[in-house]
Order: sequence, then C-alpha cells, then structure tokens
Amino acid sequence: MIGDMAISPRLLNEGEQVVFSTRTHPKALLAPLAVLVVVLVGAGFLAVHTHGLLEDVVWVVAVLLLLAFTVWPALGWLTATYTVTDRRLLTRSGVLTRTGHDIPLSRISDVSYERGLLDRMLGCGTLVISDASTHGRVTLPDVPHVEQLHLKIADQLFDHAKTDDGT
Repeated sequence: MIGDMAISPRLLNEGEQVVFSTRTHPKALLAPLAVLVVVLVGAGFLAVHTHGLLEDVVWVVAVLLLLAFTVWPALGWLTATYTVTDRRLLTRSGVLTRTGHDIPLSRISDVSYERGLLDRMLGCGTLVISDASTHGRVTLPDVPHVEQLHLKIADQLFDHAKTDDGT
C-alpha cells in the first residue's frame, strides 16, 4: 500500500483491502500559510501603531481572519482523503458536514491525471475519474504521487476486467 492509512478501517466492507490511501497534498496549505504570515505581520504592524481599544480590535480581527482563512482550511485538509480499495474508490471530506463519494471500480470507464508546473515540482496533481453512471467525472485535486495512484487504479481496473471476463 502506498500512502498512509488515511481512512478508518470501519468504512471498509468485510474482506475489502486498501490498495492506496492518502490525504490531499500539503500543497493545499500554501495559501493558508501565506494568509497566516500576512495577517500576523499586518496585525503586528497595526498593533504597534495603535493603542487601547483600537489595538484590541486589530487583534480580534486578526484572530477572526486566521480562524477563517488558516484554521478552517487546515481542518479541511486534515479531513480530505482519497482511498482506492480492491473494490471501489472512496473520497471523504468535510469538517462539520462529512461528504463521501464511492465509485465501484466496475463503474470507472477512464482515469487520467493533470500536473501543472507547481504540481510537478511538489509531486502531486489532479486525478480525473470518469464513471459509467450519470455523475460523469470526479476530479480529485492535490493528490500526492498522482502518477502512482493512476497506475494503481489502472492495475485494479485491469485485474477487475480480467475477473469479469473470466480470463
């Protein structure tokens, strides 16, 4: 298995084996990290140049900005997982409201990936899954080792097709 065990074993069916399980790439935390630095530097600068109630307001606004634009996205990152088993593809995300998507391997008709320059430098990419249902396409952004996951899914699809054909 590649990746860490990002999914709870209780979400697996009896006899189901994890092939690949991971969280989204830490690249998703770059923007919140930039916001953290900008807010702290800005609040520090303003706090030095203000006094009394206005200084308190600066710090309250800074804390609210940090909660909204750094803590919340970091919690979102912690909860977003991608898992491939020998039977299905599972995605899970959400802090307060959990969202899950399961696609049986037998319904997947195409797997592709996209990697921009930053993605190639950081070792991640976007995985695009096309399924035979009415959902059409599922896009999984910021997947670590996207090429390896692409190959793992392709291997599972090929093995699944062989067992369906009886060959």
